[in-house]
Amino acid sequence: MSLDELTAEVTAQYSAIDDEIEVGLDRETKNELAMLAAAFDVDEPAELLVRGVHLLYRQTVDTGDLDFHLRSGFDVTYDEYLSGMSYAEMTGESTLPSLDESNRYRM
Repeated sequence: MSLDELTAEVTAQYSAIDDEIEVGLDRETKNELAMLAAAFDVDEPAELLVRGVHLLYRQTVDTGDLDFHLRSGFDVTYDEYLSGMSYAEMTGESTLPSLDESNRYRM
């Protein structure tokens, strides 16, 4: 897979997600959400779900989990996605001459 395929997949996923998502909650999740809503004194528990997505996203970026999954699924990293270029394109690797005997030590 490639950077273009990742960009297409993100665009497709974004289009598929409605602004309103109905989520079924199990008993444990409902209890935890109620505790957080009481502690943070929020009017809408959905606000906490939005915060949870932000937290999960930030955590996966910070720990490298996002890069791991992107590299294994699309062979790119989050930095490559943000810049719109692969590391090979950033470093000019694709423009370097081949390393044969005639130009082995030339830079």
